[in-house]
Amino acid sequence: MSPKLTPDLISSTPTTAGSPAKFGVWNLTLLGLGSVLGTGVFVGIGLAADIAGTGTIAAIVLAALLAWGHELNAAQLAVNQSAASGTYEYGQKYLSPWLRFTAGWAFLLAKVASAATAALGFAGYFLNAWRQTEIFWLMPIALGLIAVLTVILLRGLHHASFSKRLILSVTLLSLLVFLGAGWPIALQSDYLSLSGIWTDWLSTDWETADWRQAIAPILQATALMFVAYGGYGRMAYLSHAVRQPRRTIPCSVWLTLAGAMLLYLGVAIVAMGAIGAEALGGAVEIYVAPLTLAVRQFGPPGSAQIVAIGALTAMLAMLLNLMLDCAQMLQSMAEQQDIPRSFARFNAAGTAPTLAILTVSGAIVCFIAVGDVKITWSFSAFSILIYCAITQLAVLKLSAQERLYPRLFPQLVFWGCLFLAFWVDWQVWLVSLGLLVVGLIWRGINQWVEQQSRE
Repeated sequence: MSPKLTPDLISSTPTTAGSPAKFGVWNLTLLGLGSVLGTGVFVGIGLAADIAGTGTIAAIVLAALLAWGHELNAAQLAVNQSAASGTYEYGQKYLSPWLRFTAGWAFLLAKVASAATAALGFAGYFLNAWRQTEIFWLMPIALGLIAVLTVILLRGLHHASFSKRLILSVTLLSLLVFLGAGWPIALQSDYLSLSGIWTDWLSTDWETADWRQAIAPILQATALMFVAYGGYGRMAYLSHAVRQPRRTIPCSVWLTLAGAMLLYLGVAIVAMGAIGAEALGGAVEIYVAPLTLAVRQFGPPGSAQIVAIGALTAMLAMLLNLMLDCAQMLQSMAEQQDIPRSFARFNAAGTAPTLAILTVSGAIVCFIAVGDVKITWSFSAFSILIYCAITQLAVLKLSAQERLYPRLFPQLVFWGCLFLAFWVDWQVWLVSLGLLVVGLIWRGINQWVEQQSRE
């Protein structure tokens, strides 16, 4: 049996020799927030504002509700079966082999696309921290970052433990600086009037209104903001190290997603109120650093650098964990013989699965080459929603004794994820479906090769 990659690069609490730490509600909530806050708040909000304008506020809330439902259902799986690779490993008990593989493949596609967005976002904030607006350097910096992280992971440095609390503190400090500097201006701004939003909705003649034109942007923005709550699933993976998981995990889910939602709402209101939704969306499309460009309009000297440092720290930590998650998934797939066994082989030092890490890095590079964070983020949104929909199918297989909530709950989340997935740009979900089919074909070929070798 090959050694296992550490599923979480960053620790929240220390472990004692010979026994893992037992997480309580507070520590698990900190872990969840540290895993959630990253590319979503520093890049995703700008993308949503570009699509839905002030409707981003509704999208943030709707996405949080769907994420809450999914994570509570994932917790039902976690408290009954510990797994490091989420639905893919749960699927050994609750899903067919083909459906289990589809979940794992969708997970890989989503995380690789998210990693590419994080790398481009890191490059954008790095440049804007020094007031460099030459977008030519975005892609070289992102590619260089992936190269450096690949070398680090191949050398086995992922066994090191970094402080989640320190990283979370830096991220929160940067966001608080942003909120504190911009809130008074946003409240007096003509760009964003909450009363005006409600007045427009109440005065609309819905009998003659074009429903699709009015609602489609909000639904698309909701799909994109759903990705912004990604990472909370790490809490469920740690069910084996949680005190009273049936109580602790659901409570931590509530606190984590509520805290993230409030932060997202605050950042969205301040950013759109200060410079307007159109300018915010334009900033993320061109410079991939909307919050630093916004805070320069109203913040004191040095505030843009503080926000940039928070963004760089958060996205770097997130990128490392995304790469590890993908390598872990490839390793699990290889051990189950869904893909060639070579993906599970570690180097001579036993510190890293070389082929898995190189494959993940190569895939991220391909997405970075697209050069458009809206496309990579949309791709991640579609794939992760498909993954979450399949998770609900696994939850529906739980027995009455294993369930924490009624069967109606995962049914609603299943249809919500499936419905929302197809509101991203049709070109994105069409290519995504094509890549899912490619993965299934690859599994079929590998199964045939394995069968021939046994005969």
